Amino acid sequence: MNNIELLKSSMINIVENKYSFKNNGLFQTDIPNLDFYFSSEPTEFNAIIYEPSLCIILQGSKAVGFGEELYSYDYSKYLLSSTHVPAKVKILEASEEVPYASLRIKFELEDIYDVIKNIDTNKLAMNVKSEKGLFFDDLTEKLYEPVSRLIKLIDKTKEEMDYLAPLIIKEILFILINDKSGYFLNKFAMEGTVSNKIVHAITEIKENFNEKLNVKELARLIDMSESSLYQNFKTITSMSPIQFQKKIRLEEAKLMLLNQNVEASEVAFAVGYESPSQFSREYSRMFGMSPKAHAIYLREEVS
Repeated sequence: MNNIELLKSSMINIVENKYSFKNNGLFQTDIPNLDFYFSSEPTEFNAIIYEPSLCIILQGSKAVGFGEELYSYDYSKYLLSSTHVPAKVKILEASEEVPYASLRIKFELEDIYDVIKNIDTNKLAMNVKSEKGLFFDDLTEKLYEPVSRLIKLIDKTKEEMDYLAPLIIKEILFILINDKSGYFLNKFAMEGTVSNKIVHAITEIKENFNEKLNVKELARLIDMSESSLYQNFKTITSMSPIQFQKKIRLEEAKLMLLNQNVEASEVAFAVGYESPSQFSREYSRMFGMSPKAHAIYLREEVS
């Protein structure tokens, strides 16, 4: 057994003892930037939005659909998301005996910039083009080691977590930036790059998702032409700005239906739709069932 396998085995034991893989779903740890996801069976494709994060599979495998492309990865690779990126995910390998288990380490672009400003970025391969907001690469022992130390903190005191977790996450970002993913992270974090401008556009849409989107005004805000905004936005997210806003609205609607006892029409207006019937049609198209039926299904899933 090599060092990576030893580290992975140790990580699995810590996580399983703390949370038990038999409990399916998302589990937030006491470290705000770290959470886990478990499943004892394969799933169909589900629509999600990746946040800026590093995602690692401990057991099992997953398929990720981005635009027209489909990727698969397991414990030998990692996924890096630079911004809020819509995707479809499907757990491929999972069982009662060997459940699917993965971790996510979230970060802010400011965290990346804080690391980048202290290294020589001339060695990072850069080009002026934007590219998709997801990046896959092989996991190395050098990256696994600090990730393992971060996981071990879940058994430590709050004082140790609060002090050491940010330092370890900064170390993880340092390793990523000095590896193949460095150019990828640099383009999204550095002010003035095309990719960074699109990140600002994404943030603007997310923060004002329930307001009517004026693409011309959005392009002016980030200092780009409308055509350039559209082209680069689609490259990074696989969607147009309007499609992305619709995705955000429907995801927010799903959370409201799950967590609040409200009518579908009320949710429709709250997320920015002028017509409840249009909301219901688009919701059903995205999630495969009506808002009311989906709300019942979601509550049964978490009960």
